[in-house]
Amino acid sequence: MWGWRSVSVATLCIALNGAWPALAAEPVGQAVVVKTQVTGQSGPIEVDTRVHRNERIKTSQSGLGQFVFRDGTKLAVGWGSSVVIDKYVFDDSQSVKKLTIRAAKGTFRWVSGNSNSSAYQILTPAGTIGVRGTAFDFYVGPDGTTAIVLLNGAARFCGPGGCRQLQQRCDCVVAKPNGDMSAARRVDPSILATLGNQRALPFLSGNQRLAGGIGMLGGCNMASVAPERKDRTRPPPAVAPAPQRQDPPQRQAEPQKERPNKPDKPHHDKPHHDRPHHDKPHHDKPDRPDKHDGHGRHDDDGKPGNHGLDHRGHERHHDRDRDHNNDRNHDRGHNFNRGR
Repeated sequence: MWGWRSVSVATLCIALNGAWPALAAEPVGQAVVVKTQVTGQSGPIEVDTRVHRNERIKTSQSGLGQFVFRDGTKLAVGWGSSVVIDKYVFDDSQSVKKLTIRAAKGTFRWVSGNSNSSAYQILTPAGTIGVRGTAFDFYVGPDGTTAIVLLNGAARFCGPGGCRQLQQRCDCVVAKPNGDMSAARRVDPSILATLGNQRALPFLSGNQRLAGGIGMLGGCNMASVAPERKDRTRPPPAVAPAPQRQDPPQRQAEPQKERPNKPDKPHHDKPHHDRPHHDKPHHDKPDRPDKHDGHGRHDDDGKPGNHGLDHRGHERHHDRDRDHNNDRNHDRGHNFNRGR
């Protein structure tokens, strides 16, 4: 009989032990934006997928996930990132007593929710970011180097080398796990060379676009580094067709080079070269009348040019003599007949 009771108790313990992970994995928020590939403890994360306490969230090299926690806190996880929701202790439905996330690597944007600022804590390999009711971007490199850029409110970063206060918009601090830490200064594009990664802080440079109000933050004159993003693989193929577009003009230029060898134009021009020979008589025409006029025309003064007029006058004089003679003969005949 005790044997059956032992079996029943053992079965109950196994069932309870199996239920503990389910009870521990209570939802603390959900995904509102997912691009490319984002995964959680149970597999791929999609829009409206719930995220749980102690769940590790990862993104691909082009992935992006935006999450909203129950107290209204917003967290954006950029490409190539890994983060764990380490602690999440509820206060009530609108706030939490403790929210801690552990960022292993990648790039992030944080916007505080409705809870007290002291409830938030972000752990990085180089130190801890203390939130003071704020918004900021931060980056964690492969070697643990951490950069924080303040966007609103205030923040404090503490590591082995001490603490730094970020109080003005676009203040930036860079810290290393060994304790080296820069002073707070205004961020500029040179920080990407300091971090050794042009893909760091993509929300500021514009290389990754965020949706909603969380995407309205940022800037800090970092947008000028957008053309330097290395994840763009499409521009090279777009440049390749350019030489091909120049080929057709070169092919059309070849027949134009052959056009100068036109034998027809000289043939058409030959008659024009011959025309001067036909035109020579035309140029000599003024000489012909001169020769003809000087051959036999003479004026009354002995000058050339009136020969035809003198000839016609001579004929008229001859006709008058002929008529006069005819009249004389007629008169003679008439008088002879009258005498008979």
